[in-house]
Amino acid sequence: MREPWVVGVSGASGTPYAAAVVRGLLDAGAAVDLIVSRAARLTILDETGRPFRDGHWADDLAAWLGRELTGADLRHWPAGDLAAGPSSGSYRVRGMAVVPASTAACAGIAIGLSKDLLQRAAEVNLKERRPVVVVPRETPVTRSHLEHLIALHDAGAVVLPASPGFYGAGAAASAQQLVDFVAGKVLDALGVPHTLFRRWSGELAAARRDADRT
Repeated sequence: MREPWVVGVSGASGTPYAAAVVRGLLDAGAAVDLIVSRAARLTILDETGRPFRDGHWADDLAAWLGRELTGADLRHWPAGDLAAGPSSGSYRVRGMAVVPASTAACAGIAIGLSKDLLQRAAEVNLKERRPVVVVPRETPVTRSHLEHLIALHDAGAVVLPASPGFYGAGAAASAQQLVDFVAGKVLDALGVPHTLFRRWSGELAAARRDADRT
C-alpha cells in the first residue's frame, strides 16, 4: 500500500527549503504528496520566477526542482480541496513536513483552524500521532508566535526552525549548502536517510582539512 510523506509548502519566504526536502525524499525512493498553499505560489514565483499551477503542476514542479520527474511517485493536491486524501486520518501517510511554515500556518495548525488542506493535513497527522515537522522561517517572532510553536510542540510536532549550521561547509558555504543543511535536518527528523550535509565527527574543520591533505 502506498504511504507517502506529505510536504506542505506555506507562504513564508524559503521555498528553496521545500524544494530540497522534496528532492531528498525522492532521492530516498519515498512517495510524496505535495500541497502548495495559495500564498506559497506567490512566494515561489517571487523567489524563482516560476509559476506553480494546478493544471500544470507536474511541469511546474519539475522546473522548480530542476530535475525530470519521470518515474517519481508524486501526487499533488490543490490547497483548496478539503475533500482530498490527506484531509482524512484514514488516508495512509507516513507523516508530514510543513516547510517553510509561515506564522499564519503555524497559528492555524496550532488552533485547529483547518483553513485549507495544508492546515487540515497537518492537524490530521498530529491527531493520528504521525511524525510532523514544522519549519518556521520568519524572524523575529512575537509572543503569540512562540505560544503557537509551543502548542505545536506539545501536540507532538517537531519544531525545526530554518537555522542552518556552518560546521559542515564553513563560512564559505554556498546558499545551496545552507539550504541543504536545513533540509537534511528535516529528513533526519522524519527518519529518512540522506547525504545532504557532512555530519559532525568530533573534528574541527582545520583538522579535517589537514587530514584531507595527507
